[in-house]
Amino acid sequence: MKIFEYENVPQEFFCNIEFETITSVNEIINDVKMSGDGAIVKYSRKFGDGMLDTLEVTKEEIKQAYKNIDKKTLEAIKQSIKNVKEFAQKQLSTIQSLDTEISGIKIGHKIIPIKKAGCYIPGGNYPLPSTAIMTIVPAKVAGVETVIACSPKIKDVTIAACDLAGADRIYKIGGVQAVAAMAYGTESIEKVDKIVGPGNRFVTAAKKQVYGDCGIDFLAGPSEVLIVADETANPQFVAADMLAQCEHDKDARAYLICFSKEFAKLVDEKAREMLKDLKTANIAKIAYEKSFAIVVKNIEQAAELSNKRAPEHLELAFNDVQNHTDKFYNYGSVFIGSYSAEVFGDYCAGTNHTLPTNMVSRYTGGLSVFDFIKIQTYQYVDKEGAKKLAKTASVMAEQEGLFAHKNAADIRC
Repeated sequence: MKIFEYENVPQEFFCNIEFETITSVNEIINDVKMSGDGAIVKYSRKFGDGMLDTLEVTKEEIKQAYKNIDKKTLEAIKQSIKNVKEFAQKQLSTIQSLDTEISGIKIGHKIIPIKKAGCYIPGGNYPLPSTAIMTIVPAKVAGVETVIACSPKIKDVTIAACDLAGADRIYKIGGVQAVAAMAYGTESIEKVDKIVGPGNRFVTAAKKQVYGDCGIDFLAGPSEVLIVADETANPQFVAADMLAQCEHDKDARAYLICFSKEFAKLVDEKAREMLKDLKTANIAKIAYEKSFAIVVKNIEQAAELSNKRAPEHLELAFNDVQNHTDKFYNYGSVFIGSYSAEVFGDYCAGTNHTLPTNMVSRYTGGLSVFDFIKIQTYQYVDKEGAKKLAKTASVMAEQEGLFAHKNAADIRC
């Protein structure tokens, strides 16, 4: 980890992953559109996902997956589902259909779930049953009719998590080809209305490319964390949380904003000690070497840098934190206090771990039950109401030079 002063923040601190430069993504998407299942099998073999006899996980494979999982793991999955489901239900209860009148005109909106959702669950470096929970559960709580899940090199624990979370169909494919399959459909995989879930830079680039032909949640991946900590924070906690993000991917990013160079060095020492015994050090070390510590003079400078960086995960671990949280407003999810470990949000706190990266939190929050519903307006206008509206509409249409619009209003007077 490199250490910099506030006055010398490197430009890399504000750099994003450039998805547009990945030309191979477009080639794969077009191939899947043209060749369907055949292209999926071809790319799955090419990228090391194995020889696929079937693209879909069978009922027999689901049954066997449960048998292959120990009871402790199964109970952890169920508890995580319970917490995430309860939070999603409470979120959904905060929004209601609206029936009202304005100037005698009946208008309002309805809450309508989307019909089909595709959940991408990474599995290249590690199996991620937690992502199955975070993507599938809120979709089902929202009332989505059909939820499909795609995950490469899918393991039994992920299959079980998908099934318990409520997935209607599970596929053992991943990468760009899985995104393309969900976006456009193939012989075996139905086209969905929206794709959600995190992924590596190629998956994220693919989601960006298919947006418009289907919906997406946002650009999510590779993972990143920014920690604001002072001398009252536990340097071992800080180091552990930085490495927890770094082990996701070689392109993952971890940042520390602190108030003294001595504290930054202490965190760095702790992190390097942990790396010696970390089983995932081959990935975490590469990402950690890209990490930065920025030394600032006060909370205002810390908040300025954090809001400009707009991280996926934001941890606040400094004295009197409750009186300063409002200074931070760009983040996917915030973890307040030294014991609010980001890992709890990853697995079981109840909030969602599918979060915007690459500064996308400037304009959106994380995945939630709201991503699977549409708020659609309606109006009912009777004859008397039409007379009231027609005069205003007629004048507005004439000013815009849209005379067919004007006529459509005038004939109702």
